[in-house]
Formats: sequence, C-alpha cells, structure tokens
Amino acid sequence: MSSTTTLLINQAHIILPDGNLSLGDVRIEGDKITQIASEIVPTETDKIIDATGLTLLPGVIDPQVHFREPGLEHKEDLFTASLACARGGVTSFLEMPNTKPLTSTKAALDDKLQRAASKSLVNYGFFIGATAENLEDLRSAEPVCGIKIFMGSSHGALLVSTEAEIEPIFAVGKRLIAVHAEDQARILERRKQFAGISDPAIHSQIQDEQAALNATKLALKLSKKYQRRLHILHLSTGIEAELLRHDKPSWVTAEVTPQHLLLNTEAYSKIGTLAQMNPPLRSPENNEILWQALLDGVIDFIATDHAPHTLEEKAQPYPKSPSGMPGVETSLALMLTQAKAGKCTVAQVSNWMSTAVAKAYGIPNKGAIAVGYDADLILVDLNNYRPVLREELKTKCGWSPFEGWDLTGWTQVTIVGGQIVYERGEFNTEVRGKALSFTNG
Repeated sequence: MSSTTTLLINQAHIILPDGNLSLGDVRIEGDKITQIASEIVPTETDKIIDATGLTLLPGVIDPQVHFREPGLEHKEDLFTASLACARGGVTSFLEMPNTKPLTSTKAALDDKLQRAASKSLVNYGFFIGATAENLEDLRSAEPVCGIKIFMGSSHGALLVSTEAEIEPIFAVGKRLIAVHAEDQARILERRKQFAGISDPAIHSQIQDEQAALNATKLALKLSKKYQRRLHILHLSTGIEAELLRHDKPSWVTAEVTPQHLLLNTEAYSKIGTLAQMNPPLRSPENNEILWQALLDGVIDFIATDHAPHTLEEKAQPYPKSPSGMPGVETSLALMLTQAKAGKCTVAQVSNWMSTAVAKAYGIPNKGAIAVGYDADLILVDLNNYRPVLREELKTKCGWSPFEGWDLTGWTQVTIVGGQIVYERGEFNTEVRGKALSFTNG
C-alpha cells in the first residue's frame, strides 16, 4: 500500500475498548488507526473494505507458539506458520526457544529476528530459553518477551528441572519468566511405572495432574520469594486453577489453551496420538473448572501452544509419537463459536486473545481498536458456520485435532500494520510483519 493510500473499513460491528459493540467505520492511515466514527465520508485515496455483516476485532496476539524454525522446518517454518496465523486472525505471535539451535543466546535470537523479518506476514516476538549456564544472556539479550523455563517435558540443555537450577534464574533480573510447569522427576518415575503401554491415553496418567501441580507450586514459591514476574503457560488442571484462585499475587498471570478447554481424555479414543500434547489433556471435569477460572479472571488469557508435527511422526506408536498439535488457524473460531453458544461473550474472547495479552507482555499500542493504536485488525463472520477441513489448512503439518468441527467466527480479512494480508481466502505474501517491542522486557 502506497503512502498516499488509506484504508476505510465500512460499516463493521466494532468491538470497542469498553467491550461494547458499535456499528461504524474505521479509517487507517499508514500503520495506525486514525478515525473511528458511526460514519466516515470516503476520500479519493481510500481503499474501502465492505464490512457489512462482519465484526471488527483487534488482531489476535498468540503468546505461545512453536514455529520450528530454524532446524525443524519439515514440521513448520516462519512463512507457513504466518500464513496460518493470517488465516486464523492472528496478527502477532510470541515464539518459543526449542528450535535447533536453541534460542538461548543473543546470536540465536538475532538469527530468528532476521528470519522473521524476511519471512513472516505477521508481527513477531521471541522468548529466550533458560539453561543452567546462560544467566548472562537471559538478562541482556533483546528484544525478548520473556524467559522460558522448561521445568519438565523437555530434554537437553533446555530442561531446567530442579529447584537448585531454577532459583538463580528467579533471583536476578526483572524480566517476565514463563514456565512450562511439570515435575520432571515425577514424570520419569511414572514412565517406569507405565512402561510398555502403547495406548496414547496413558500419556495423561504418566504426566498426571500432580506433576503439573508440583511444578506450579515451586514456580509460585520462587516468584513470591523474589517478587518476580511469573507467567504460567498452558494451565491444564483444575487443582492448579484452584491453587491460583486462593494464592495468585498481582504479578502472576496464567493462560489456558483451547485444547484444554474443549478437548479431554475422551479424545484419545477418537483421534489417537493426534490428541497427545504436553501438558496432556485432562478429564472432562477439568474442562469445566478451567472454564470457570477463565471466566472469573483467575486465568488471564488464551494461547494455542501451536506445536506441529507431521502426520508421519504422529503415526508412530506411543511413546515414540511426539507431543504437540497445531492451533493458530482454529483458536479464534473455536472461541467465538463458544461465545455464540453462550459460554462467554465476544468481548471476553477479544480480551482473552488480544487485550489481556498485550497488557501482560507490555506490548504498546496493540490489543484494542482505538485512535492512535496500531492497525492490526481482523474482520470475522459470526453469522455463518464452516467445518475445519484438512485441505484448507495452511500450517505445513496439514492437520488439526479439531478436524470436522463446525465453527463460526472465521476470519474474512486480516490487516497487519495497516496492510491487508488476508482477504476472503487470498493472501498478500508481499506483506511483512514487524518485531514487537516490550515495555516490561
């Protein structure tokens, strides 16, 4: 889009920062929202987007993804992942450090930033991964959205599983620490106990609720000891949610995935190893407790933990089958379908998937539709339903655990930095997102 062109979104149902819906127009000049009104008179330079019957939301910020580049590009890469993001209404993502090489040094971080600048259609930010030896990089490498600690379910240098290894990371610095909270020692014990069982449903017993609770308690203890900003990734159990309900300092946040809200252990009998992820799916009772915690604000926002593997990899018998599933393409439609079903409101979904994420990670000028904010916007269709179809997916892995689910709220238009990246099935692959900045990083 040339510097003289403006975008005019015409007659959208706009989700305003107060959560109310307003029918109106939005003008975008350059990469900023410059005007919001019930009616804006078009100018000669306006490219008009007819939004009749569509709802305008701030673009989704997905705060936990694994996009596999560098080193594992056969599963996904930054370009294919950003196509999936654009189709799913995700305009910004925060990506995890378990690539090859690991994102545990400034050099590896710089490499990822350069790759994303040349490949990603949407905005991007990266975590730096904690090891037992990289304390200096954890404090100085930038820009990073935070420090990721794999307390369990990992291997190699990124596995930092004992209190003696974890405490020095909490003790120095101010950066947000995000934890994958599973007790590795308990997991190893239970792997021995259930060895030889190839039913993937055993995965939820091996990495049981107690393994998650143990690690969350330890992270919370260290966070309180050092008054350190803590974020608990992909909360999966009701017992963790109830712990936080009664013991959650103001500087602690938590997230939940659509998988842990909408899928449970019954999925193993239907889709087998495609249901395998870390932390695992839980019982149906956990779905309800997590939903209530999200509605009550105990859980702050939603992330996908998009972690693709090929169908060939997933077809291996358990426990050789890898854990993880894709999610960026379906997360918003899944949650908006829940809103239409009365489980929550559209405004709550927008807060959980945009506004609250921007606030928690200190991402300025994103997560709301307001004058002066960045023009990262999406138009969604809440009037029609379409199934999740494997052949339509843009993620390189080419499958979804939600295949066949009939969803509404599919994204029709995705705008990143004032440029149309996706419009009704078509992509502008010339657009590039920008590196996110973090005021609390």
